[in-house]
Amino acid sequence: MALMVSISGIRGVIGTSLTPEVLVKYVSAYSEYCRRGPIVIGRDGRATGAAVAALVSGTLQQMGSDVIDLGICPTPTVALAVERLNAAGGIAITASHNPMVWNGLKFFASDGLFLDAAQNREFWDLAAKPSRDYVPWDRQGQALRNDHFIREHIDAVLGMPILRRDEIRRRALRVVVDCVNASGAVVVPQLLEHLGCTVIPLNCDGSGVFAHTPEPLPENLTQLSREVKAQRADLGIAVDPDTDRLVLIREDGEPYGEEYTIATCVRHVLKHHVHAGVETPPVVVNLSTTRAVDDICTEFHAPLVRTPVGEINVAKKMREVHAVIGGEGSGGVIYPQVHTGRDALVGIGLILQALTDFGGPVSALKASMPQYSITKGRVDLGTKNAGEILARLAVRFAKEGRLTTDDGVKIDFERSWVHLRTSNTEPIIRIIAEAPDKAVADDLVGRFTQEIGAA
Repeated sequence: MALMVSISGIRGVIGTSLTPEVLVKYVSAYSEYCRRGPIVIGRDGRATGAAVAALVSGTLQQMGSDVIDLGICPTPTVALAVERLNAAGGIAITASHNPMVWNGLKFFASDGLFLDAAQNREFWDLAAKPSRDYVPWDRQGQALRNDHFIREHIDAVLGMPILRRDEIRRRALRVVVDCVNASGAVVVPQLLEHLGCTVIPLNCDGSGVFAHTPEPLPENLTQLSREVKAQRADLGIAVDPDTDRLVLIREDGEPYGEEYTIATCVRHVLKHHVHAGVETPPVVVNLSTTRAVDDICTEFHAPLVRTPVGEINVAKKMREVHAVIGGEGSGGVIYPQVHTGRDALVGIGLILQALTDFGGPVSALKASMPQYSITKGRVDLGTKNAGEILARLAVRFAKEGRLTTDDGVKIDFERSWVHLRTSNTEPIIRIIAEAPDKAVADDLVGRFTQEIGAA
């Protein structure tokens, strides 16, 4: 598999596409991009992370950058540290939900957001230079270990004004937690215990050896579902290796639905604003996020803004319009009172408060939400050109619904929609369809799988 270079950073297979030479090339360029200022690093805990971190840290120091090393921690902890420590930038060493053979780097700007498209172009131009100017021995950067930022991250979540910790503690929830033996293992159980939960750990040894395919999709969480029922737990929680996505399992062992993580958090936050008697600020989500968010925003008279898929697109728009909450339907919750980035810890706090306020079981909370069904598919491109395929489909379906081409092709029909887009991390076209009826969503994915194949 070739090295993936995108707005999401770089990602590749260790020993083939992600080699020491590749790491040095991009890390040294990034130090130059950051004007050799101090840089925060942290890793998601996967087995190759320590070796990659050593290369990253050594390269930064030889460029003259001081390194603040957080060790194993969530990607959002790196973002929070960049912002609070006034660092020049940050690097999260992670391949997100990719399998163990992968690793990668995500790059932060000095404001704690990922590099946007323009910033990435400047960075990539530097990386394309044939050589780098390293500093002499007496100007090398220093490596400083900071083991306290995980607790600072937890404290930031516990300190959210919307969180009423004593009420959550009185609910005394039993929660099974699957952290896929990665960065969440060092932080999610701690947060839950601070909120009075009985934690039943599952795949929380922090070894970096993934117990199952790491993307938190229902088909990968069957062990968690069984354990929730066996333990008679109130809730199951799953996070991906870098702990920016939050996925829930109901008390009956059924998936809550990753789209409904953000939808539930949006409803909870908007309800809080209405009860406080203040004007309801905007909400921002991406083009592939469930229409349940539209219904919720309509109920609370909140403006809704949609952006292209990608955390940086949502985060920048949130700052621009001063949004109260936002995120992505993959289980990514962004609540700017803590920081403007996807954060499973923030999502856990909001979900537990919403569940406490609701008073009933998780299945009933889900039943109280607007009901839609999303189906997702993918088509491997092979030698086909994705841009040409999407352009042809945009012309063909322009009159069948409301067309959006900000990010691939999205077609909004009266009671359903389909979104076709190329992946930032894999050579595929993703197909996402939603409708009130699952069979309709399934048919849309099947139909457009055929359309792409024939285009």
